[in-house]
Amino acid sequence: MTHFTTFSLLIWVHASRVKNDLAPIYARITVNGKRTNFSLNRKINPNYWDSSKSRAKKNTPKSEKLNRYLAQVEEQIFEAYEELKQNDAFISAQTIKARYFGDDQINKTLLDLVTYHNESMQGILKPGTLKNYKTTKLYIKQFLKAKFNIDDISLKQLSYSFVIEFEHFLKKNPNLNNNGLMKHMERLKKLCHFGYKLEWIDKNPSKSYQLRFEKTQRQMLTKEELEILTTSVLDKQTHQIARDIYVFACYTGLAYGDVYNLTNNNIVIGIDGEKWISTQREKTSTKVMVPLLDRAKSIIKKYKDYPRLEDTQKLLPVYSNQKMNKYIKEVTAILKINKHLTFHTARHTFATTVTLSNGVPIETVSKLLGHNKISTTQIYAKVIETKISEDMSILKQKLCSRKNKDIA
Repeated sequence: MTHFTTFSLLIWVHASRVKNDLAPIYARITVNGKRTNFSLNRKINPNYWDSSKSRAKKNTPKSEKLNRYLAQVEEQIFEAYEELKQNDAFISAQTIKARYFGDDQINKTLLDLVTYHNESMQGILKPGTLKNYKTTKLYIKQFLKAKFNIDDISLKQLSYSFVIEFEHFLKKNPNLNNNGLMKHMERLKKLCHFGYKLEWIDKNPSKSYQLRFEKTQRQMLTKEELEILTTSVLDKQTHQIARDIYVFACYTGLAYGDVYNLTNNNIVIGIDGEKWISTQREKTSTKVMVPLLDRAKSIIKKYKDYPRLEDTQKLLPVYSNQKMNKYIKEVTAILKINKHLTFHTARHTFATTVTLSNGVPIETVSKLLGHNKISTTQIYAKVIETKISEDMSILKQKLCSRKNKDIA
């Protein structure tokens, strides 16, 4: 395996950081044009420095002692480089520096990378996204055990074939459809790229791997189905609550996390003097202002004095996302609504059935959904066009059938 093409070391004086006539002395390690600088915790008057020799000029104050130290540093850095080379370890400016300071780990592993990624992305990625990375980590661990009977693997052992074999492993999981599988592959690609940027690996093994997402028809409720869901009598309280929260999302367009986080403080008086929801999208941090439609208002009123909400600022009694999806699935089965619904389909229903189908301009819908690009909202407009086309095809068939009967 080729680790490098060039390696050089420069010891220099950082003249732009002179203070009290003294400048700090730095070392610069360069590998393949990529470099790292670090202080050697020594200072010198720039006038006493010989740049051509990277040493203090002879016969200047403390030059002999300083030059011995610099020679020792130089020797230790070259030794660090030789050790990495002999160990067939990945060589970069960062790894040589780490070996010199004695805080390197020669063989970083894949799980080291995943753990470091998840820890460093705390507060940057959303909790739901980090949870997905943890699920991918679990699948990686299962794959390593099933394929190689090992608990972890060195990053330098990763290859394109490893990536392909991981995909084949995931394909055997009956709980993963194509797009679900591709999401895990996408996260593996991002992890490999992250490792490459950290210079933990000298080559990204997943760079040539192509993701293959399938276009899916977005599920949403029709006007009739939404009415059935909204008005039907349900026996179980859990079903009633889940249905109400789902319908609330259908009439506000809010995603699960946004509904879950709603408090009484999110209800404000809008420009028209009516009640609005003012919140920030959990996914994108985009501010969203949504006027409350009557059905959404009635659901808020229904749960105003709900016992579970006592001593909290929560607006609605929202179950966990997993339970919400479970209960919605049970409710649709009871009501014979033959569609695979998740909580997010309420947002699709708001975009299509509640707003666009009723003539709300796409620019307004885009604002209500908190989309940063109107092209994202246009996906729903295409869905509406497809539905119109299907409905017109049915109408044509009926008219044609009626015409044939009249002729007969």
